Amino acid sequence: MNETIKAKLAILPDNPGCYLHKDKNGTIIYVGKAKNLKNRVRSYFRGSHDTKTELLVSEIVDFEFIVTESNIEALLLEINLIQENMPKYNIMLKDDKSYPFIKITREKYPRLLITRQVKKDQAHYFGPYPDVGAANEIKHLLDRIFPLRKCNVLPNQVCLYYHMHQCLAPCVFDVDPKVYEGMTEEITKFLNGGEDKIVKELESKMHEAAAGFEFEKAAEYRDLVKSIGTLRTKQRVMNHDLQDRDVFGYAVDKGWMCVQVFFVRQGKLIQRDVNLFPYYNDADEDFLTYVGQFYKGADHFIPKEIFIPSDIDLASVQALTQTKVIQPSRGEKKQLVNLATKNARVSLQQKFELAEKNIEKTHGAIENLGTIMNIPTPRRIESFDNSNIMGTSPVSAMVVFVDGKPSKKDYRKFKIKTVVGPDDYASMREVILRRYSRAIKEDGILPDLIIMDGGVGQINAAKEILDSLGLDIPIAGLAKNDKHQTQELLFGDPLEVVPLSRQSQEFFLLQRIQDEVHRFAITFHRQVRSKNSFSSKLDGIDGLGPKRKQKLMRTFKSLTNIQAATPEAIHEAGIPYEVARRIKETLSPTEGEQE
Repeated sequence: MNETIKAKLAILPDNPGCYLHKDKNGTIIYVGKAKNLKNRVRSYFRGSHDTKTELLVSEIVDFEFIVTESNIEALLLEINLIQENMPKYNIMLKDDKSYPFIKITREKYPRLLITRQVKKDQAHYFGPYPDVGAANEIKHLLDRIFPLRKCNVLPNQVCLYYHMHQCLAPCVFDVDPKVYEGMTEEITKFLNGGEDKIVKELESKMHEAAAGFEFEKAAEYRDLVKSIGTLRTKQRVMNHDLQDRDVFGYAVDKGWMCVQVFFVRQGKLIQRDVNLFPYYNDADEDFLTYVGQFYKGADHFIPKEIFIPSDIDLASVQALTQTKVIQPSRGEKKQLVNLATKNARVSLQQKFELAEKNIEKTHGAIENLGTIMNIPTPRRIESFDNSNIMGTSPVSAMVVFVDGKPSKKDYRKFKIKTVVGPDDYASMREVILRRYSRAIKEDGILPDLIIMDGGVGQINAAKEILDSLGLDIPIAGLAKNDKHQTQELLFGDPLEVVPLSRQSQEFFLLQRIQDEVHRFAITFHRQVRSKNSFSSKLDGIDGLGPKRKQKLMRTFKSLTNIQAATPEAIHEAGIPYEVARRIKETLSPTEGEQE
């Protein structure tokens, strides 16, 4: 514990409020709330903790606190601070997650869609479904029963859906809008739990088709009835009031929490949402934080009722969401909360041991790597790799691993701008300069370790730039054998091979980093090369601009396919015929040229 923390601990108030833990870079790594700031914050720096909490505490070099008037006010502030700062140790579950809905559009010829946004557009929305697969399954079934329009824009001729009897083709035929109104009403009844009528109608059509010796059609109706039956078995009827509600249950063990949410729609349990995560506060307090984030966002569906366990503060949940919150004490509703809690406990028992092992294994590998290299534990590792073919379309890529896991939001791509020809060292100098001069300028996060995909030359090129920028960041290199496999780690001054067992977790971590940066660089290079190749061949053709090039690529996928296409086929892709003819003339091989 440093002197700054000691001084601040001595002046902590007894009030409720929020606290913000910071690391060596001043980055907020955890936000918490407390009924008593003095007791809660001091508890982090006293006594023993489990592995995950020790890891959090080991990174804290400073903290701030904000006093509030009440515990509920602290809860609301905590959720806002988490959303704003996205601390890596907090529960980050619902900040960017939305659930799919089934939507019947408000159009003259309505469509059935899957969407994650509920808009005020007078359309009909049903859901949410926590699993997009479940929503697609229901939509696919309804598409087979009700021939609503499928096309975004009405075409000028009938499509495959018309021939499959899944569309009435209003693009060509005059269809009475009342027909669509009737289908919309039937779909609405179905999604609201009234599938019995549709089943009876399908069974009647099945018998009529069989009596008329139309056995294929009868089999199709039979399969539809069977599909509805299968869907029914996945939905347990919980209540006859046809109410929409979310049912919460949770369990804790060994520093981990599992929260299960049952989605009951129209009285039926249609799906559940399961989340397992480490928690650092009191269990009931972190559960409240979870619920607050769960309903964060204007587009999130709020049911008529929410059921919560009896040990949770009712007033706090009521402050988090504008709907009816119930703590059932008996009967079927209480059994539903108990069922969610039981499932949370079972999921926790099944998963927490594996999750704990994975965290210990990864963190152990990082800590051991730091010990072996005699550097502070490298929580954040950045790795670079170049990619080009004989100097053409040169690119570089950077991947970031935080606590042993890829942080893809921090990945970066670089097009080489100043280097001519195949010069890996010059390319690396350019990329390292661009990356870390910008980090300095923008006061960005710097890594604990830089790993170059290469040997002595790449390391020295990177070190030269870092020295010029006044940065002291450890740099290592990963050399490969003649089979392009990770062989050894180079580090030190002078550079030496770091003794690592090929079977160690540290070596496996380095392999994953090297494989990932190579994959990312190669993928980017292929994209650039493909784009350059495609554009260069088509450049200069009169009448062919960027938008028409995009049309060609969407239709033909490759330059080879365009070369093989006739002017008529190119014209059908939305290109004027004269331009299509010029494209064909430009791409056709001249005399003596091989295709």
